[in-house]
Amino acid sequence: MTRLTGDALRVTVFIGEQDTWHHKPLYSEIVHRAHAAGLAGASVFRGIEGFGASSRIHTSRLLSLSEDLPVAIVIVDTEERVRAFLPQLDELVTEGLVVLDGCEVIRYAGRGEGSGESDTHGKRSL
Repeated sequence: MTRLTGDALRVTVFIGEQDTWHHKPLYSEIVHRAHAAGLAGASVFRGIEGFGASSRIHTSRLLSLSEDLPVAIVIVDTEERVRAFLPQLDELVTEGLVVLDGCEVIRYAGRGEGSGESDTHGKRSL
């Protein structure tokens, strides 16, 4: 597994839940391509209300007719890997917003890793 700590780049993609790529949810296509590209991770978050460039408000409130809720896909990895992935996002995201911002990764561990065992200096292993 790739170790990721220190300076990194976060890309956040804001799209609509109903956006598709070849009859498949766009958010799913982005996550699968990020995985295929070997990026450290990607997560999809469903919003409960929002608006974008179209200025239409999308909401999950019971009386609302909107079923196209906002979705955010967050991907974090090294700057080099994220920037190499940007052309794919450019191809996929025809409507929406793509934001890049620097971040610092302080912990990146999969299930079963970093179980609390101490190294020889009494610090937790990452």
